[in-house]
Amino acid sequence: MKNIASTHLGLAILRILPNAFMLTHGFPKFQKLISGNTEFGDPLGIGPAPTLFLAVVAEFICPILMIIGFKTKWATIPSALTMAVAAFVVHGADPFNVKEKALLFLAIFIAIFLLGPGKYSLDRK
Repeated sequence: MKNIASTHLGLAILRILPNAFMLTHGFPKFQKLISGNTEFGDPLGIGPAPTLFLAVVAEFICPILMIIGFKTKWATIPSALTMAVAAFVVHGADPFNVKEKALLFLAIFIAIFLLGPGKYSLDRK
């Protein structure tokens, strides 16, 4: 029989730590956006400003939601899609070691989506 408390602790660690790491990528984009500098890559052809806005949502807003465990499953979707674009579009032709970080984040977001936030989250209150 597995220990339920350690499972929920594991889910909290899976949710909190990788998303804290993701904030180191999202916060500079957030600062760039609020400063009015919308120069940004446009891998999907929707324009630099909308792409930057979506990256801020996926790499800054959604990780905060996942850290606190609020609307966790919904928050994983933009983040997972962004990591899929990073891995398969932006770095699609690059060697594995270049796209590895995006793939790791993608795997984590898929796991969080499938497993849920655990009891140490606002979603479980």
